[in-house]
Amino acid sequence: MMNQRSVLSRRRLLLSVLAGALLTGCGGPGPVYPGPETLPLLDGSRTRSITPENPTGEPGQGGRAHPDSTLDSRATNARAADSLGQGWKVRPFIAVQAGETVTLMDADGPGTIRHIWMVEGLSRDHVLRFYWDGEQAPSVEVPAPDFFAVGHERFAPVNSQMVAVNPANSLNCFWPMPFRHHAKITFTNQSDKELRLLAYQITYSLGKIPRNTAYFHAQWRQADTRTQNPYVILDGVQGRGKYAGTFLAWTQQTDNNWFGEGEIKFFIDGDREFPTICGTGTEDYFLGSYGFPQSYSGLYSGTTLPAHEADSLPNRWSLYRWHVLDPITFGKDLKVTIQALGWWRSAENKYRKLNDHISSVAYWYQTEPHAPFPAWDTSKRNNL
Repeated sequence: MMNQRSVLSRRRLLLSVLAGALLTGCGGPGPVYPGPETLPLLDGSRTRSITPENPTGEPGQGGRAHPDSTLDSRATNARAADSLGQGWKVRPFIAVQAGETVTLMDADGPGTIRHIWMVEGLSRDHVLRFYWDGEQAPSVEVPAPDFFAVGHERFAPVNSQMVAVNPANSLNCFWPMPFRHHAKITFTNQSDKELRLLAYQITYSLGKIPRNTAYFHAQWRQADTRTQNPYVILDGVQGRGKYAGTFLAWTQQTDNNWFGEGEIKFFIDGDREFPTICGTGTEDYFLGSYGFPQSYSGLYSGTTLPAHEADSLPNRWSLYRWHVLDPITFGKDLKVTIQALGWWRSAENKYRKLNDHISSVAYWYQTEPHAPFPAWDTSKRNNL
């Protein structure tokens, strides 16, 4: 018979295995998305962080820039450290020329990006692209402010679990982004003006990735609802995955009345004419009710610009909804749409289609390879 010590030892081992399974979703090595309960657990991962002061994230390579600005044309603030020397805030940010693409992250895995902080000027001419494991087509392609739930190039505070936007222009995201072999992030300045200050920090952990881990994706779209209604948030997704979030920058162009009667629809795994998931209204999807009488920002949803800026048009809304606790799973394909539908204030009390402009970011995880993203009409990128 087993002695008491052996029984206790086996029980501890079983509890450890069960805890690992709960944290990873598959019993793999180490949690993919740590929460407060995982902070005491030592999983063998190693933390790295990429900034202009340590462009590679390698151990012991931070703060090595020299104040002599002739050695690095991007270090526009280097001379501020002339009297202090190496190691004293020589390269805290970089400049990006008009039309130039710079690589922010170029790192081997396996690992998981945990946090991205950025200050870039809130311009849709600044575009982020993420590439996983050597792929040629990006898995993320989004204007920088929209990626962080900032619409219309207008600052508004966001206080959510996955995104935090703080005064005066601090953009943060906490989406876990695992990669098995390699991660590359680029930043493109598509404007005709130099960006004098791009500040960023990309913090990631190196460690094993469970077998059933999917890759993070984000896609930006825009359209006028006069020609596209229902508006397409996402289409053409092929593979297995989970839909994780929606951000909409909605502009009322011709009508300042209530705009939020439209239903969001998720067409899953072969749905064609009718969806599996059909919402009941725009404000319902963003976890509000009876319109948006005031702005709010919560863990999983928010409308962050003032509910009505003025009686004059255009009227602008920034809306986010994170499916962190209620992800929408799909097995082979996914399409997401939302109706631009308003309320006709008359004796008849009728719905009516709207001629609005919508920009969107869809966030999801899926197996690779992913389907190609639709090409942007760059002439309309700054339609705010």
